[in-house]
Amino acid sequence: MDKKTFAVRREAPPPVSPALLLTAVLLLNAVLYLGLNGLYASSGRAETDPSLCPAGQFRLGVGKNCSPWLSCEAIGREVRRLKCVGEGAVKKAFLSEWKENKVVISQLTNSELKEDFLHGLKMLKALQSKYVVRLLGYCEQQFTILTEYHPLGSLKSLNETLHIPKYKGMNTWHQRLILAIDYVSIIRYLHSSPLGTLVMCDSNDLEKVLSQYLLTSDFHVLVNDLDALPLVNRSAGRLVKCGHRELRGDFVAPEQRWPYGEEVPFEDDLMPPYDEKTDIWKIPDVTNFFLGHVEGSDIVRLHLFDIHAACKKMDPAERPSAQQVLDTYRKVLTLLIREAAMPGTREML
Repeated sequence: MDKKTFAVRREAPPPVSPALLLTAVLLLNAVLYLGLNGLYASSGRAETDPSLCPAGQFRLGVGKNCSPWLSCEAIGREVRRLKCVGEGAVKKAFLSEWKENKVVISQLTNSELKEDFLHGLKMLKALQSKYVVRLLGYCEQQFTILTEYHPLGSLKSLNETLHIPKYKGMNTWHQRLILAIDYVSIIRYLHSSPLGTLVMCDSNDLEKVLSQYLLTSDFHVLVNDLDALPLVNRSAGRLVKCGHRELRGDFVAPEQRWPYGEEVPFEDDLMPPYDEKTDIWKIPDVTNFFLGHVEGSDIVRLHLFDIHAACKKMDPAERPSAQQVLDTYRKVLTLLIREAAMPGTREML
């Protein structure tokens, strides 16, 4: 009997649309991002960066050994300054080099503010985590701090960075919302830090806020400047005041403004103190900057309208906690990516 050969015809799978692929990638990224954050929180290690070393040590790059924080002697011998890359009221920042790694030396420039400088160093040492720039060494005698270098700089340059051809693909509503989530995560961390409830006082206007944070090369946010971080302790009746001068403008919270009118001259001793809810008041304005004016950002704003209205309550006690704001942001990101994956669902909501 002749053997017959049967050919099986295989149908080619239908082509997958680029839009569907993009949506799947976005959904996967969001699931991973939110899932990892949830994993950290549920495991009690929300503040721990897996790349961090034991207290008093650091590691640069991937797979390298931990090194002790550099001492005064080591900084003087092993670190080479290259150029000044920034200057504030308290210190100058110098791009430097240590063993072929780019690093940053921060140097006190105003001796009258040395207490602020040393407070910032104390906070850096105590708050090392995935939210805070990595400390590499310090020299208290010479008022010098050594930290990791992030070439994209502070958040003040975010929009300019996103218009560089290399990064234009990151200029999307979901990536911008993730940056806002990072920012609120940092505020939440400071409000429940190992040291207690800390208030981000260097935040009297938007530009000042943005200058306190760095954009990493993998597009996340780190807090960099912790010089003005007072502690709230309600049980001990301790509230805070952000400086000793009068604060003005809509950006600062109502309770930070002089409450007795123009006819009464400002006196620091008469100014009532306040708590961490001043940080909550500012979140909508900072997030509005993050979202920018890309396609889809107005939809995000619409979904955040209620939580942002709550952040702007005149009574600080009625504002949500940073954790509540963070939970809402994460839910909105998940919802909007789900809508992008299934466009028909928007009409059903």
